[in-house]
Amino acid sequence: MPTPIPDLAHLAQSIKDWGRELGFQQVGIADVSLGEHEAHLQRWLDAGYQGEMDYMGAHGSKRSHPDELVPGTLRVVSLRMDYLPGDTQMAERLAAPEQAYVSRYALGRDYHKLIRKRLQQLAERIQAAIGPFGYRAFVDSAPVLEKAIAEQAGLGWIGKNTLVLNRKAGSYFFLGELFVDLALPVDPPHATEHCGRCTACLDICPTAAFVSPYVLDARRCISYLTIELKGPIPLELRAPIGNRVFGCDDCQMVCPWNRFARPTEQADFQPRHGLDNSSLAELFLWSETEFLARTEGSPLRRAGYERWLRNLAVGLGNAPSTIPVLEALNARRLHPSELVREHVSWALAQHAQRGAQTAALTP
Repeated sequence: MPTPIPDLAHLAQSIKDWGRELGFQQVGIADVSLGEHEAHLQRWLDAGYQGEMDYMGAHGSKRSHPDELVPGTLRVVSLRMDYLPGDTQMAERLAAPEQAYVSRYALGRDYHKLIRKRLQQLAERIQAAIGPFGYRAFVDSAPVLEKAIAEQAGLGWIGKNTLVLNRKAGSYFFLGELFVDLALPVDPPHATEHCGRCTACLDICPTAAFVSPYVLDARRCISYLTIELKGPIPLELRAPIGNRVFGCDDCQMVCPWNRFARPTEQADFQPRHGLDNSSLAELFLWSETEFLARTEGSPLRRAGYERWLRNLAVGLGNAPSTIPVLEALNARRLHPSELVREHVSWALAQHAQRGAQTAALTP
């Protein structure tokens, strides 16, 4: 007996209801045509703003054509899940130079597995209702223009800081996608942006990474420098990094729309191992075994131990010249990694230079 043709409008509403039951705060449905976003991506790539992220241009038009990435795709279900773990005292941590600042999204468990599992559960709910259908789930793991898709699905608009902003939820949320071969009715795209004349995100960026509104030079972005960049951090960008050792939230912290951001209800996104309140020196003295144990299932694994130490050395070089800071740096002065040694040497030189300046000013 053939499978009955589903009522697609009713199915679309059910998908949104099921998505919310699975912990997503919002669900939208987009067409596969991404229009101007394709041209914007190509201009960005042509300018070289992707830095070492070669994967951004490695898949041709598949990134901007979901139906080429997954043949047969007719619609993309776009979903967002809040991640802000309550009051994490972002401004206070940034203002304490001996403390390590980890981007709020990375304090808990890695979001990829959690969201991918929920997307799979959503697909299974759909399949139980209509029978077998074609689908594929993505969570920041393939050439997908997830922010463009979210905008097309009505989840928000891409703000001047290049993040998706939502009038009721700000920007502290993850995105996931379910590509489907169902001709579901699409949601109206978020046709207007609500940044207005505000430039707070552009002005606050410690490394001046925004070329212009809506255009980010990733090569200067602290998130890129501390997570994606494999080699040395450029000398001129080390001091502006401050105590940010994995990612950066500055352009989100000052966004007026994040007044409406709500704490997550997901236990997996709550801080682990004291990462929301640890000193630079304490983290710098983790052995590789400790690092691997304490970052199991964590986004921090993406940087790896060597780059983790590199980032912390920069933070320590920007910190006050206290005994714990100097002792931590000297303990790694002869580290086997040339990358780590060079950043430790730079950090110690910063302290020596500041010490000499202070001595020169002393009567």
